[in-house]
Formats: sequence, structure tokens, C-alpha cells
Amino acid sequence: MTVTSDVRLEQGLRATMGNLVAGLNVVTTSAGGSPHGTTVSGVMSLSMNPPMVLVSLGVRSRLLARLAEGTRFGINILAADQDQVALRFSGSTPDRFADVPWFEDHGAPRIVDAHGWVAADVEALVPGGDHVIVLGRVIDAVPSAGAPLSYHQRTFGTHKAF
Repeated sequence: MTVTSDVRLEQGLRATMGNLVAGLNVVTTSAGGSPHGTTVSGVMSLSMNPPMVLVSLGVRSRLLARLAEGTRFGINILAADQDQVALRFSGSTPDRFADVPWFEDHGAPRIVDAHGWVAADVEALVPGGDHVIVLGRVIDAVPSAGAPLSYHQRTFGTHKAF
């Protein structure tokens, strides 16, 4: 395969996967006495027995560097009106939690008014190309009413039932 076809494949894959509608989440952990978090679209339920979730983090993720087997982390499923939270946690802002209301829940930072909350412990870190798959054993899950924040073709939106 030539470099040109590799670039074409990467561009095609990026554009094609952009057609998927993804939920937006802020994955969090506490380390060194401080909260840490990043915006993630690669989150899914993995198993009900035992209760497990899967999170995909880039290998250069500052959050990934703070996770190891046994580390507690949280998944804040963002609500439709939390697009600014998604942007804040996806950027390079040094203190991402400044001006974002949150509290500690089961040892991980939980964002106020998120659409849903999951607390989990890292069970395994599995390499996957330029990402690492974080397998987490769920210890708590709290749904909320309202609509979730979604992402499609590089724009924010929400789910509308019909």
C-alpha cells in the first residue's frame, strides 16, 4: 500500500465514521488530589453480567496516563445543553474543571446536570492501534431524564424520537 492510499484510506475512514451519530461524554478520574477529564465519543456498554463498559482513549491522552488497573473513573453522559462542557474538555485548557460545576461521586468527578453517570474501576487496558480500550467494571449507574448531547459530522445535536 502506498502512502497516498494510506492517506486516502484515513481520510475516507474519518469521513465515513463521521456519519455515525455518537453520544458525547466526559470521562473523569481523580489523581494527585486533582480532577482530570476529557471528552470522549467512544463509550459503550460492554456487558450486563458482570456490568462492564468500554471507553476508547487516544494513546497520547493525558487522562489515559492517569489510568491503571484498579483506578476509579467516571463517565459523564452529557445532556443536550452541555455542548460548552464538551468543548472545554476536548481542548487544551489547563484547568478544564474551572467554571464547570462538579462533585466527587464514588471517588470520581461527576459533572452536575449530566444526562447520565457511570462509575467504574479499570479492569484492563487493551491496546488498539493509536487508542487504548479501557475495560471498566461498573460500580454505579445513574440515568437522568432529558435529551443527550450527540455529535454528527463535526456538529452538536441531540436525539429526537419520531
